[in-house]
Amino acid sequence: MSGTGRIRVNGEKVGKREWSGTWQLLCLALMLATGAWISLVFSAKNQCAPSHTPWQGPPSAFGWSDSPGDVAVDTQGSVTAIQKKKAVENGTRMGAGSLSIKQLVFGIAGSAQLWPKRQEFIKLWWRPNDMRGYVWLEEPVPEVPGVNLPPVLVSEDTSRFTYTHALGHPSGIRISRVVSETFRLRLPNVKWFVMGDDDTLFNVDNLVQMLSKYDPSEMWYIGNPSESHRQNDHFSSTMAYGGGGFAISYPLAAAISEIQDSCMERYPQLFGSDDRLHACITELGVPLTKEPGFHQFDIIGNAFGLLAAHPVAPFLSMHHLQLIRPLFPGRTALDGLRHISKAMKTEPTSFLQQTICYDRKRSLSFSISNGFVVQVFPQIILPRMLQRPLRTFSAWNRVSEPLEFTFDTRPVPKSICKHPLRFFLDDMIYDHDKDVTIGLYKRQIAIDKRKKSGLCWPSALAPDQVTHIRVVSHALPDHWFHVPRRQCAHLTGIVDKVLGISVEPCQPGELIPK
Repeated sequence: MSGTGRIRVNGEKVGKREWSGTWQLLCLALMLATGAWISLVFSAKNQCAPSHTPWQGPPSAFGWSDSPGDVAVDTQGSVTAIQKKKAVENGTRMGAGSLSIKQLVFGIAGSAQLWPKRQEFIKLWWRPNDMRGYVWLEEPVPEVPGVNLPPVLVSEDTSRFTYTHALGHPSGIRISRVVSETFRLRLPNVKWFVMGDDDTLFNVDNLVQMLSKYDPSEMWYIGNPSESHRQNDHFSSTMAYGGGGFAISYPLAAAISEIQDSCMERYPQLFGSDDRLHACITELGVPLTKEPGFHQFDIIGNAFGLLAAHPVAPFLSMHHLQLIRPLFPGRTALDGLRHISKAMKTEPTSFLQQTICYDRKRSLSFSISNGFVVQVFPQIILPRMLQRPLRTFSAWNRVSEPLEFTFDTRPVPKSICKHPLRFFLDDMIYDHDKDVTIGLYKRQIAIDKRKKSGLCWPSALAPDQVTHIRVVSHALPDHWFHVPRRQCAHLTGIVDKVLGISVEPCQPGELIPK
């Protein structure tokens, strides 16, 4: 019999009828599988995955959580009045999610020799009843009970580690281990470790708000490089500078404590503590997350320009307090720091935030640094330029050229006639009933005298017309830490030689130079 009409499969002959039946079974199976797949796709939205709400937080953010310090938030992100009360009682500012101030632990690096003077800086911001942390020194110092200071601990002996930098000091090894030594205290309910120096001023409320943006169960290394190009070039532009302060999440601190001692043996040639810690964090593969509110303040001289034009970001810290000139005329350096710290505590969120407005009829530009100074420029300066700090300061090498700095600056006008009038903060209060902050700024007469000596054209705001400026600041919205925007300001007139300015969140589409 001829083999025509038969097909070989795996060396065997198969009849046409048998082959046709096999194909029919295959087609039927394919149709059933296709139908199941189509059903799965079109029903997935309702059956296979939960629908997403506009906001989803961790389980601890919902009302059924009883973790201390948690703030209950509904699925739309709104916070009820009862939950607000609970947040206040737990020491949590609104908008800070489930993070409370007690879940931060501060590690402050210091020196026993400098401690008698440097402790005055810590008193500016430390709250012994609300905060946890320690000052780490190289040797014991007498402690005075009842003083507004964190406890003092003595660092471990680090003489076993090799240090070879010709210009540095081995204390950099000791200070770099503050993170590890603080972690090994095994304090309960810790989410973040915040590091700084004994001459660092922290805005603690803004730290809590800022850190609440990040998931503390992940590895985070949050800080900011130096303001100096030369410093960043010499050390690193991806390193958090310890004087300006930085935050490390609990999991990263745990990892650092495991590997730091062996890691440091690979870097005996490094200069200080910041770069050693940065080297070990880099070996763990964790990058720096930059928050511009941390200020290393690698500058000398007059910090006025920087403080009068802060970036649109929450102010978190500033360093080198002993190296900058007095912030307010007629006050000592320390008294000036106390004065500005009072403003920071009165309204921490918008502290030092720059607001801009204009009087086009008189050709005046107003720059308000909340809690510090109001400047009145005798010409219209648009926001793009007015937001740049005046170079009233210089870099470490005493050079004040724009390329020395990592941010935009502008020169101080050579002519006194182009200098702004200055109204420095006199007092600030918070009005609980209206939920506004009221600041009174007093005119600096010395500027008027210099302008008069320079034969400048009489000011549109003559000293006998305006002696003070009253700024009423409305609260920033809770989402400002996530989506920052400069506020808008409006002149409200002159009454009894006091010029009024109202500061409030800008409306959608509202322009600053109106």
